[in-house]
Amino acid sequence: MSFRRIIFWSHLSVGVAVGLIVFLLSATGVLLTYERQMLDSAEIRLSPEAMTGERLTVDELAAIAQQDGAQTQRSLVFHRDPARPVEISAGRGNTSLIHPYTGEPVESAAGPMQDFFRAVTSLHRYLAMSGEARETGAAITGAANLAFLFILVSGFYLWWPKAWRWSFIKLNVFFRTHLPSAKARDYNWHHVFGIWALVPLLAVVISGVVISYPWAANLVTRAYGEAPSSQRGPGPGPGGNADSREQELPPLQQTAALQDMFETARMSGRHWRTVTVALPTTPSAPSVEVTVDTGNGAQYDRKHLLTFDRSDGGLLTDVVVAQTQTPARRARIYLRFLHTGEVYGWWGQTLAGLGSLAALFLVWTGLALAWRRLVLPVWRKRRS
Repeated sequence: MSFRRIIFWSHLSVGVAVGLIVFLLSATGVLLTYERQMLDSAEIRLSPEAMTGERLTVDELAAIAQQDGAQTQRSLVFHRDPARPVEISAGRGNTSLIHPYTGEPVESAAGPMQDFFRAVTSLHRYLAMSGEARETGAAITGAANLAFLFILVSGFYLWWPKAWRWSFIKLNVFFRTHLPSAKARDYNWHHVFGIWALVPLLAVVISGVVISYPWAANLVTRAYGEAPSSQRGPGPGPGGNADSREQELPPLQQTAALQDMFETARMSGRHWRTVTVALPTTPSAPSVEVTVDTGNGAQYDRKHLLTFDRSDGGLLTDVVVAQTQTPARRARIYLRFLHTGEVYGWWGQTLAGLGSLAALFLVWTGLALAWRRLVLPVWRKRRS
C-alpha cells in the first residue's frame, strides 16, 4: 500500500470516528461567533429620564462597591456610552451593575442571553457535562479537536495535485453546477470548502489544542525559552509577596481622589471604549491601577495600564498591558483569543465563524462520501 493510500484511509477513518463531535463543535462555534457583540447590544441602557442630576464620583461608587467590607479585588468598569450602567467586577463571571446617578443596583437585561451563551459554551467545551464529568467532556472535545487537526493536515496533503491543471482547479477550487450526481457534488464541495477554509480552521484548531492540552501550552512556553509553570521555582515566601508588603506599610495619611485618576486616564487622548479602575484592597496600598481599553476587550495590545501614586494622584507609569507579560504569556493570550478570532476584532470573529460554518459542510460531505464508499456497496450486495 502506497503512502498516499495510508494517509487517505487514515484521513477517512479518523473523520468517521470524530465526525459527529467535530460537527457539534463547529455548530456551537458558529453560535458563539458574535457572543461579545450580542451581549453588549442586549445590555440595558438608561433612559434619559434616569440620567438627570449629577453622576456619582468614582470615589462614591467605590464606597458603594466596597460597603460590605470584603477584602476581595474589585474593579469599576466605565463604558464610553454614558447610558451604560457602571459595572462592579469581582472576578470572571462575577459582575453586577450599578446606577451611576443613584448608586442603586441595576438588573442586567442580558441575563437570558448570558444563560443561552453559557449553555452553548458548556456544550462546546464539555458536551454539556457537569461536575466531575466535565473532565470527561473536556477530554472528548480536546481529542476530537486534535483529531480534526490531523484531518486538516492530511486533507491538504491529499488535495495537493501532482500537477497543476485547469481541470483540477475547476473541480477542486471552485464550486461547480450541473454535476451529474450527489456524489460528485459532495466531492466538489468537500474539496472547495476544505481549501478555502483551511487557514482560519488551522488557526482555530491549533489554538484549541493549546487551550486543551498542557503539553501543547508548554511547547509554546518552551519555544520562547521559558520554563513551564510546573517547572518554575516557588514563588515568594511569606513576607515576600506584594500583598504582604502592602500589609506591612503604614496607612497613607492622605489619598488622592479616584475621580481625578479616572479623569486623567479618560482624557489621555485615546479613543477608549472602557476604563477600568482597580479598587485598592487595603488602606496601605501605595498605588492604583487604571486600565484604558481601546479595543474589544480581547486585544491586549490595545489595553493601556496606567499606575497612579495613591498619595498625590501622580501618574507613575503608562504601559501597554501586553508589554507587562512575558513573551510566552503574550503568545498564549494571543492563541486564546485567536481561537475565537477576537484578537483581530469583528473581522477575525467573522473568519473564525465562517471557518466553523465550512467545517459543518466538510463533516457532512465527508460522512456522505464515506457512506457511499464503505456502507452502500455492502448494503447493495446483501440486498441483491
